[in-house]
Parts: sequence; structure tokens; C-alpha cells
Amino acid sequence: MRIDIWSDVVCPWCWIGKHRFQRGVELLGEDAPQLDVHWHPFLLDPEAGTTPVPLMEAYAAKFGGVERTQQMLAQTQSAAQAMGLPMDFSQGQVKVSTLPAHRLLWLAGQYGVQEQVGEALFRAHFAEGRNLADPQVLIAAAAAGDIPAERVQAMLASDEGLAEVQAGIGQAQALGIQSVPTFVINGQYAVQGGQPPEVFAQVLRKVAAEQAPAPAASQDEQACGPDGCSV
Repeated sequence: MRIDIWSDVVCPWCWIGKHRFQRGVELLGEDAPQLDVHWHPFLLDPEAGTTPVPLMEAYAAKFGGVERTQQMLAQTQSAAQAMGLPMDFSQGQVKVSTLPAHRLLWLAGQYGVQEQVGEALFRAHFAEGRNLADPQVLIAAAAAGDIPAERVQAMLASDEGLAEVQAGIGQAQALGIQSVPTFVINGQYAVQGGQPPEVFAQVLRKVAAEQAPAPAASQDEQACGPDGCSV
């Protein structure tokens, strides 16, 4: 079963949603389908640059003040911690462009380690307050997937992966994806937001049932219906 996930590595509900999705798969137990997961880029703030801006300052300007921002972040942080995620907005997070991080995730896809590198990027931002436009931070995240530092340095020194990331962003626009995370299952069903694990489990179970082959008739019984009998 193919799972396409559009997200941004500075989106708190993308990290929460990632783990709620994984918990939903676990709820299926032995009935869990084999998944082919692909991560795709989305820029929450396309205008962000590489010069870091204090996240609280940027959020206060966007969401209507410091008090409202603090309340919003406290609620989000609690939701993350309920999933066992060490989200901590007191770590001095900054607002920067996530385009370099998405290029790294594209590179991680070539190595088959998007899961490991993506998780490292989420933790670097939300748990450690690291600057995701810093090449050293990207190199450290790449190490979670055993991608050599020199390979990351070579990518960042070129335009490698840029066209592919821009194409992924364009695909999200073509599909009408305006918020993340968005999980597209088998190209048929879209689940938006960090839904509870039970919701993911329900959708996965439904899709698995739809793609399951119809049971074959035994040799001792006729497979007959309104249109006749099979042989």
C-alpha cells in the first residue's frame, strides 16, 4: 500500500501526525498492510529566508500577539508530549527556510532513509531548537541515515535536488493540498492533519479491504451469481 505524505519539518502537527499515523498502523497488529511510504515537500512559509528569526517573534506577528501564541504552542506541545515526543518551544527555535532541509530529505530518499533523517530533522527543530538552514545541523541529521557528510556538503554546494523538491511542492499545489500534514493513501484517500491513531487505522483497514482479492471458490462449490457460474 502506497502512502504519500506532504509535510514540513517545522510543522509541529506534522511530527505529531507522523507518530499518530505510525501508532495507527500498530493498532492493526498482524493485519497491518505492508506500506511503501514516500515523503514530499511542503513550505509552510515560502517567504522565509536563511537568516534566522526568533520563532516566538514570527508567530506573535502571524497569530495575533505573544499571549495567544504561547497558548497555542502550549496546547500543541502538550499534544506532542502525550505521544512521547520531546517537543519544547523554550529551546530558542528560529524561523528559517526549510528548502535546504527538504533537499536533504530528497537525498535521503535516494538512500532509502527518509524516515530516519526526517525524524532527526523534527527532533533538531522541536526538541533542540536547532537552525535547519545550518549545514552542520543538516549533516548531523543526515548521519541518522548513515549519509556521509561529504555527500551532504556536495549537495548543498550545488543545485542538486532543487528541481525535484520544487516539483514536489508544485504537485501539492496541483492536488489542492493547502495544509499539512496530508496523507494520501493509494492515490485515493486523503487524510489531513494529525488525526487520532484510530482514524488512520480505520482508513488503512478500509483501503486494505478494498484492494484484497475476492476469495476464490473451492473446487467443491460452484461460484454462481446473477451473471452465471464460473468454471
